[in-house]
Amino acid sequence: MKRCLSILGSTGSIGTQTLDVARGLGVSVCALAANRNVRLLENQIREFRPELAAVYDESAAKVLRLAVSDLPVRVSAGMEGLCEAASYAQADLVCNSVVGLAGLRPTLAAIAAKKDIALANKETLVSGGAVVMKAAKEAGVRILPVDSEHSAVFQCLQGCPDRKAVKRIVLTASGGPFFGWTPERLGTVTPEQALHHPNWSMGPKVTVDSSTMMNKGMEVMEASWLFDFPVSKIDVLVQRESVIHSMVQYEDNSVIAQLGVPDMRIPIQYAVTWPQRFPSPAAELDLAKYGKITFGRPDEKTFRCLAACRRAMEKGGLAPAAANGANEVAVKLFLDGKISFPEIGELVCNAVGRQSGGSGNLTVEDILAADADARAYVLDFIDSQR
Repeated sequence: MKRCLSILGSTGSIGTQTLDVARGLGVSVCALAANRNVRLLENQIREFRPELAAVYDESAAKVLRLAVSDLPVRVSAGMEGLCEAASYAQADLVCNSVVGLAGLRPTLAAIAAKKDIALANKETLVSGGAVVMKAAKEAGVRILPVDSEHSAVFQCLQGCPDRKAVKRIVLTASGGPFFGWTPERLGTVTPEQALHHPNWSMGPKVTVDSSTMMNKGMEVMEASWLFDFPVSKIDVLVQRESVIHSMVQYEDNSVIAQLGVPDMRIPIQYAVTWPQRFPSPAAELDLAKYGKITFGRPDEKTFRCLAACRRAMEKGGLAPAAANGANEVAVKLFLDGKISFPEIGELVCNAVGRQSGGSGNLTVEDILAADADARAYVLDFIDSQR
């Protein structure tokens, strides 16, 4: 397959799996970008021979320049470097798996350069969905979903020319490691427990988000932007085995679902090869081995982040950016042992509640300011409790 990729976040979980897909397809890689993992990035550069490598951490970029001085690769640094990789002229698809709101500006840089985007950076749409989708529409850029749930919905919508025929989107959730736990029991959760997901292999931030169900709340927000669909018509269904990745219900009440083993290389590859399909490195799904698949409703009163995300989208304006900013800081504080597991949801709910809504024209600066305000609120709140 003839394609040239620029991969942002190449040393993370999604990035390394994207390179695995590229390796299997024989797809070339013209640009790589990472945060600070110089050793792994150097190995990737030596294997895939990109023309450009970007490192967000400027001191790490200096180390990388020395490490690959024998290769014909240019090394750039900082946010400017990420944006350069995102808009690299030779790339015909930008795969954005940067973690956090740092992925927003590179996404907009790719759009400005009229690059199609395989998007795995949730925060881009959660915080900046209004700005990003407007820019993508004006530029004629495709946003291809990489999250397994959104890829599933995207696949279920293929062959549906009239979106008015869609009655409901159903996003499935594993429920994480604490499905069915009481609020009291959640108070005992340790970071080590939260980082142990029963089905998926993901980075630490996303794994904790899955355990709080913040991940699913963010996916509801993303789905609303990606598919131009109201959150009131986006349901969440717990599917513990992670075999059904999401479903679409049509007006005639028929339901189309996408199934597969829990392997992120399937949605990654579909984003890279769409609208074509090719053999995948993922295993075949053998339903007989599962025997049964189970379903349940999420407990939004206990896992408050999911309800907070719905509320943020209903409020509109900068409330989604506040939810994301508060969560990023709260997750770090939890992993550092400074707050309890239930306090993550409490802080996200509070940040949404204190942020004004509205639907006016937003700018990147507005989004970043709301994000910074929510982060400061969380830190100030924790300081006041000491």
